[in-house]
Amino acid sequence: MKSPVSVIKKEHLLKGRIFDLERDTLKFPNGYVLALELIKHPGASAVVPLLDENTFLLIRQYRHAIGDYIFEIPAGTLSRGEDPYTCALRELEEETGFKADKLVYLGKIYPLPGYSDETIHLYLAEGLTKTAQRLDGDEILDLRPISVQKTYQMILKGEIVDAKSICGIFKAISHLRGKECCFGE
Repeated sequence: MKSPVSVIKKEHLLKGRIFDLERDTLKFPNGYVLALELIKHPGASAVVPLLDENTFLLIRQYRHAIGDYIFEIPAGTLSRGEDPYTCALRELEEETGFKADKLVYLGKIYPLPGYSDETIHLYLAEGLTKTAQRLDGDEILDLRPISVQKTYQMILKGEIVDAKSICGIFKAISHLRGKECCFGE
């Protein structure tokens, strides 16, 4: 699809460890000109681990940016040239210590489309087998098996506030309802 805006100028502002910061000066069809900072991100994968037909495995992880622990699904940034499926398998095992027999692709989301090109690929992990956790040095987390019903309620009550996790969990619940192995209403 052809963009309705013209790029007048591109500037590279910062090369970061995970993402880059750029500034595009844009001209809109109505003549309006805007300098827009953009986060260029390699993308990520996130996984909703299903321990059994009624239980998700969430992580409670410390996030320095917000100065608190939050409930999340396992996720990680794509390495250069890495396939999202491969990333999902890797992150699941590193963060939870479980391998999946099957990953179901649930779709993708754009968490910050106003200023980032990041794409997060969402998966449901089934047929989990215990292996060993391999946390990165900056990961402070613990595992929390939580029923599907309670996970849903935690989202509604504002106890799960991470956007990728909410999207992944809702998509997983929708997928599970289609298989008739999820809670009823």
